[in-house]
Amino acid sequence: MEIRIKHFNELNRLELYRIIQLRINVFIVEQNCPYPELDDKDLVSYHVMIWEGEELLAVTRLVPPGISYPNYASIGRVATHANYRGSGLGKLVMTESIKACEELFPGYNIKISAQAYLVSFYEAFGFDKIGDEYQEDNIPHVAMIRHSIQIG
Repeated sequence: MEIRIKHFNELNRLELYRIIQLRINVFIVEQNCPYPELDDKDLVSYHVMIWEGEELLAVTRLVPPGISYPNYASIGRVATHANYRGSGLGKLVMTESIKACEELFPGYNIKISAQAYLVSFYEAFGFDKIGDEYQEDNIPHVAMIRHSIQIG
């Protein structure tokens, strides 16, 4: 297993193809949710990927502060291949994503739009719910924030 963290401009064609393929399979096909997958945020984002050979097992997108939310970095498009769910890869990709956000965007809190059924999953990583549940692409979501660790 290999963990790769790359900016969009560093992705090779296979990596980009597998990222889009996995996200479409999870969010559009499995969740039966047509939405604009290609939203231009990828162009400025970093991508945390877990690979086994040429198979992408899990991925997240790290969005710089000011793109999705003013004054917050963001982790989004968290997806694990259906064949590997329950194996701990979701926890691993989130752990690596939080660590990468702290290194890439030091001092910024992380804000996410979590599918409501995954609130306890994200709470285990230090995210706190803020506000009420809302609909995003006809799926219940909750805004959550993880505060950065301030040193000094």
